[in-house]
Amino acid sequence: MKLQNLLRDVSYTGGALPEFEITGITADSRKAGPGVVFVCIPGERADGHDFAASAAAAGSPAVLALRDTGAPVPHILVKDTRLAYALCCANFFGRPAERLRMVGVTGTNGKTTTTTLLKEILEYNGHKSGLIGTIVNMAGGKTLPSHLTTPEPYEFQQLLKTIADEGCEFAVMEVSSHALAQERVAGCHFEAAVFTNLTQDHLDFHKTMENYLEAKEKLFSMCDLGIVNVDDDYAPEIIRTAKCKTVTYSARYMNADYTARNIKLKNDGVEYEMVGNALIGRVSVPIPGAFSVYNTLAAAAAAVSLGIPFKQVLEALHQVKGVKGRIEVVPTGRNFTVIIDYAHTPDALEKILKSIRGFAKGRVVALFGCGGDRDKTKRPIMGMVAGRGADFCIVTSDNPRTEDPQAIIDDILPGMDGPAPYVVVPNRREAIAYALKNAQKDDIVLLAGKGHEDYQIIGREKHHFDEREVVAEILRCLPVHGEE
Repeated sequence: MKLQNLLRDVSYTGGALPEFEITGITADSRKAGPGVVFVCIPGERADGHDFAASAAAAGSPAVLALRDTGAPVPHILVKDTRLAYALCCANFFGRPAERLRMVGVTGTNGKTTTTTLLKEILEYNGHKSGLIGTIVNMAGGKTLPSHLTTPEPYEFQQLLKTIADEGCEFAVMEVSSHALAQERVAGCHFEAAVFTNLTQDHLDFHKTMENYLEAKEKLFSMCDLGIVNVDDDYAPEIIRTAKCKTVTYSARYMNADYTARNIKLKNDGVEYEMVGNALIGRVSVPIPGAFSVYNTLAAAAAAVSLGIPFKQVLEALHQVKGVKGRIEVVPTGRNFTVIIDYAHTPDALEKILKSIRGFAKGRVVALFGCGGDRDKTKRPIMGMVAGRGADFCIVTSDNPRTEDPQAIIDDILPGMDGPAPYVVVPNRREAIAYALKNAQKDDIVLLAGKGHEDYQIIGREKHHFDEREVVAEILRCLPVHGEE
């Protein structure tokens, strides 16, 4: 690829550029080399401009930067290296998004389930689709590894190319606020975008809820149609600032474009009537919880908006199964129930506890913690939500990362002024063992925070930790109640 082709639609200065072949582009100086353009991106811990000289020494023929770095190679100067990098990556891989019908889902909670359900609806109706998200990336039936909710630009565009090359018609993806703020999806246009909700999270990155909202709003300047949950407090602002046509969905307001009526919450799923645009039909899915109404309604509204016949949307939803780590019931063979859920924000924890309360016959036991090196302000709020929503709490570790696990717990405890008694067990495996050993008949034990993750991050290392395996191992060593 010629350098000029790599820079298509990128506004830059720096004088006339030499004509040479490009073999790659990177923002990681360790991957620099002959033919590989190095992009200088300022980061939280390091500034890429400080590594321009080493990239040049490794053979990079040019650097894309905000300023002259002094490196002895041509400089392509831009106002925003993140934006330029995303556009260059799209160009390098041949703009694969232009070969796909792109659908993005953004919001604090519900992205993974909504995207998974939408992919299943599309494929049930014969539309081969790719999936990009927190749990897994897929190109049709081909599974690909997932490292971030929304990958960095190079990996993202490479992934889109794989999805397109596999013959997919759609790419359905989670679009995180980090990705929008950092321009990771720049250069893509979405046929449709879904807004699920906005609650406190990621303030360690965004600093304020206003910044968090502004990042989400970006997606609705990059699409043809916005599908918005009007039950969320931030929906009016999403709709006001949207540069696209919007349709709405709701479980409360009958004047939304798509509504859920006559809702029935059961311990093995939800049922409701979906009504909208002269359409009415019964939705039934085997995923319990009130939030399942919103997730299925969002996916269904998006599918209908994309041209899938309403009847076939309902048929597809009847066939779906649960999503790993989202109100996932773990087999125990005991007289109590264990549920794993990714709930790691105050809003998500509150919703899952309310949902479980709706069908619990015994106590609701909440085991939870908070992630290290993340938003500290939500920690006491998590404690308050758990203390008020559960009958008993076990406060433990999530992914402590580089923080002291006990220090994180100490931030949680001031919020636990609710009626629920609690114990503190910092080691998560030991905490799960405590929960299972002390579980009573008809209890529902919620393991919150890890969800689909099969690891725990301690320090800067990932350690294998699959809660399904942990539960099975502990139960094998525990006598069944009533036995000696």
